[in-house]
Amino acid sequence: MTDPGRIDAFAAQLPVGRDPASVRARLVAMERLLEGMFVIPGTNRRIGLDAIVGLVPVIGDLIGAAMGSWLIWEARNLGMSKFQLVRMGGNVAVDTVLGAVPLVGDAFDILFRSNRRNLRIILKWLDKHHPETRLIEGEVVARRV
Repeated sequence: MTDPGRIDAFAAQLPVGRDPASVRARLVAMERLLEGMFVIPGTNRRIGLDAIVGLVPVIGDLIGAAMGSWLIWEARNLGMSKFQLVRMGGNVAVDTVLGAVPLVGDAFDILFRSNRRNLRIILKWLDKHHPETRLIEGEVVARRV
């Protein structure tokens, strides 16, 4: 598991600027929190808040959808195309709908990483439109998929 000091250190690193580099760092950090902040004891499998709150029937999946929607909101603020935003919304919708199925949905939440998929879409766009923001430390986790 993760100790509270690690979470505090994680929160202290979040940039608050509106420039593309700050947005990129913030998105990478949020994706890490949602998809891979904790290790399942006895395994090498990482999970995040999305899978953990998804264990609570219906309400947990709606909370996970709201957290995933924040990535889409940031992408909209960057000026990404409507096609990309709809594609990202589809990822969140699939994660929410299938994640709401009892038991099977909990396993699906661990396997289908909608926030990681959405982050890849955003990073590809940022690499094309703001190449100076490329390769911030810690981004390796997001590109592993």
